[in-house]
Amino acid sequence: MPISPPPGRWHDVARATGLLAPDGAVAQTIFAEMTALAARTGAINLGQGFPDVDGPDYVKEAAKAAIDAGRNQYGPGDGAPELRRAIADHQHRHYGLDVDPDGEVLVTTGATEALAASILALAGPGDEVVTLEPYYDSHAASIALAGATHVPVPLTAGDLRLDAAALRAAVGPRTRLIVLNTPHNPTGTVLTRAELEQVAAIAREADVVVLTDEVYEHLTFDDAVHVPIATLPGMAERTLTVSSSGKTFSLTGWKIGWVHGPAELVTAVRTVKQFLTYVSGTPFQPAIARALADDETPRALAASLSSRRDLLCEGLTAAGFDVVVPQGTYFVVADGGHLLDRLGAADGHELCRRLPDLAGVVGVPVSAFCRAGSATSEALATRVRFTFVKREDVLRDAVERLHGLAH
Repeated sequence: MPISPPPGRWHDVARATGLLAPDGAVAQTIFAEMTALAARTGAINLGQGFPDVDGPDYVKEAAKAAIDAGRNQYGPGDGAPELRRAIADHQHRHYGLDVDPDGEVLVTTGATEALAASILALAGPGDEVVTLEPYYDSHAASIALAGATHVPVPLTAGDLRLDAAALRAAVGPRTRLIVLNTPHNPTGTVLTRAELEQVAAIAREADVVVLTDEVYEHLTFDDAVHVPIATLPGMAERTLTVSSSGKTFSLTGWKIGWVHGPAELVTAVRTVKQFLTYVSGTPFQPAIARALADDETPRALAASLSSRRDLLCEGLTAAGFDVVVPQGTYFVVADGGHLLDRLGAADGHELCRRLPDLAGVVGVPVSAFCRAGSATSEALATRVRFTFVKREDVLRDAVERLHGLAH
């Protein structure tokens, strides 16, 4: 007879990420659910955000060369020296940040581990961690693992922008971390310098650390500019900056990420990280070090994604969705409220479950990125996230299928 696992932090994680049913059953994530639905129905999967084309050949060849050269055992706990130097060089070249590769950079198993190790290192029971809402689900999961209290701050429902007054009201004496994500998943919002200055002022006044998830840093469009909050006055000494190679170079399965910041904070994160994975991806690290010297590939990807974004946004609008055109990432949020009655769906979640049969396309409800039952979840209940990080021919097929919803 199967043995049920005892209550523990896993239970807190399931609850925090909306996976715990009232009867105690644990559901799969929305990404797994919708991906399985796409596979079962033959629908085009615009729900899960992964490219369908690999990154540059020269990067893959560099990894193969590292394997052939015998770089297949444990590497340095902080990460390969050449990768740490490349990360520091990248931050200086793009943003003017002076980062010590030997004490202020830590290579991690993707951005996910960097975020988890940082939250586990710096927050615990009795502490509060503030995030924007909607939020990427791993942020909520990591806060639950730490035993801290998650305090979500809603983006404005109409244009999905920062509400600085709400953020200020949410930060209090128990706040240990403000977790930012810009460019923002799932909304595609890119926080402006003025918005980030408001966040920085709040962080300095409250004397809290900012943990910033910048994995989409190079994927911005039109006149949007990514501004690392660590570049603002008084913020380098209180900011942990997280990024990764997966989104920038379309190598999401390699899971090479990093965190950099003041040596004291990085030491705290390292102390936790070394007991999570210790090290990983040894032959991939020198390959990513080489990739980070390449500024043209990310620019070309952003330009390509911009045109693919326009293609999908136009198709969603023609199908009857109201679209907030994203400034970054490779996701678009579309409001299906006008379609619900005609299609017999109660909300965005039900619409996503029905879209494979109705149109042969899969999306993800934005409510899955919110706390269950929150005001933000209710305000965004009719919205769906779609990804445009797919080949143009795939997107054209999806747009053609979605066109049937308008008739």
